[in-house]
Amino acid sequence: MKKSVIILIVIVIVLGIWGASSYNGMVSMEENVSTQWSQVENQYQRRADLIPNLVNTVKGYATHEQSTLEGIMEARSKATQVTIDPSNLTPEAIANYQKAQGEIGAALGRLLAVSEAYPDLKANQNFLELQAQLEGTENRINVARNSFNETARNYNTAIRKFPKNIMAGLFGFEKRPYFEAAEGTEHAPTVEF
Repeated sequence: MKKSVIILIVIVIVLGIWGASSYNGMVSMEENVSTQWSQVENQYQRRADLIPNLVNTVKGYATHEQSTLEGIMEARSKATQVTIDPSNLTPEAIANYQKAQGEIGAALGRLLAVSEAYPDLKANQNFLELQAQLEGTENRINVARNSFNETARNYNTAIRKFPKNIMAGLFGFEKRPYFEAAEGTEHAPTVEF
């Protein structure tokens, strides 16, 4: 009897250690997903912060392109109003966020097309620097989104594998959505001058 009690106590201790380790691992992974989402938002914020500088630079050269510039500022305003709480990452929330950010991308594309009509603007050092920063920001956004998706994939895989899926179900760890390409991005944009 004494030997079976010792074995039972050892099994309970081992299960307790495993349970605590599994729980802590899932908490860390969930926090990594939230952190990576914050990085995505940081890169979009960086882009939003650069836009007024770019618009002001272009305004000096293209005052009669007011509608394009107003469209950019309106898209920026809408996009900065759309936020997501990292603890509530749903596919719908990410889609709404991505839609708002896509409007900025489209507006910036129109602005860069306007720059083709103004050779002095294209040669302006401030414009070139801001354009390079925006290109770099777009690359950073892509890297941040890819990193978020990778982190979400690792987390989702971990909470769905047996036996951690039992622990995840007990403590309410839920699958996180991925950042997906916006509708229509499978077709290359047409650029006309």
